[in-house]
Amino acid sequence: MTARIPSFTHFLATHAPDLLPASLAGLQLPAGGDLIKDLPHATTIVAAACERGVVLAGDRRATAGNVISKRDVEKVFRSDEFSAMAIAGVASIGLEFARLFQVELEHYEKMEGRSLSLEGKANRLAKMVRDNLAPAIQGLAVIPLFAGYDEETGLGRIFSYDVAGGPWEEHRFHSIGSGSVFAKSSLKKLYSDDMPMTDTVLACVQALYDAADDDSATGGPDLPRKIFPVVTTITDDGYRRLPDSESEEYSDQVVQSRMRSPDGPRAPLRTGS
Repeated sequence: MTARIPSFTHFLATHAPDLLPASLAGLQLPAGGDLIKDLPHATTIVAAACERGVVLAGDRRATAGNVISKRDVEKVFRSDEFSAMAIAGVASIGLEFARLFQVELEHYEKMEGRSLSLEGKANRLAKMVRDNLAPAIQGLAVIPLFAGYDEETGLGRIFSYDVAGGPWEEHRFHSIGSGSVFAKSSLKKLYSDDMPMTDTVLACVQALYDAADDDSATGGPDLPRKIFPVVTTITDDGYRRLPDSESEEYSDQVVQSRMRSPDGPRAPLRTGS
């Protein structure tokens, strides 16, 4: 530790590369199209800025080819007190990313005596995504969506990535995964600037429901099994994951409204003067 390397990934690569995920350790992974196709893949994630911060939510389904491999997978993870990341892509690689990124931020804070800025965190995650480029080309791709509360500006901010890194800052809302096109289309109709947090959470759950309605790889609320979207909020009070009881309330509200109107709520038309 006397070297005071602020990057935990760099520290491991220097002193114990065998402890790193194979992709980040620079090992060449064998191509295996059929094997990769059968690995569980996480799907749809949504994020939306709100009045006091940002909401990050994800469905619970993972697929392997055309089979549902897991119905209650976790796709949203706490990064530190004021940020979180969500994943789409190969679930096992994404889980390693989330765990390593959390330790990376903790290690930096211990070495430097301060936390990274939100942009610094986004850039550090971009380096991890870029280091996974070779495996991603072979099919072991994972794409994160990063969101957090910026203590300097007092705003919630959202960052997206591609397989080569990034990051790209997204404004208002964003979605990744196989159902993202449907989720974003839903949010376009439901979202408005400076929405209260409760309304933003409801809009995100509505967007995930719309994604599940049109994308077979996205799972909707599973009322019989009590499986609901993972919903997190990040504000000046810090990171918070909604307990299942709250997520169930939002999900039940959406399901009951869809019983009356299967296509979902209609956004009012705003006519110009």
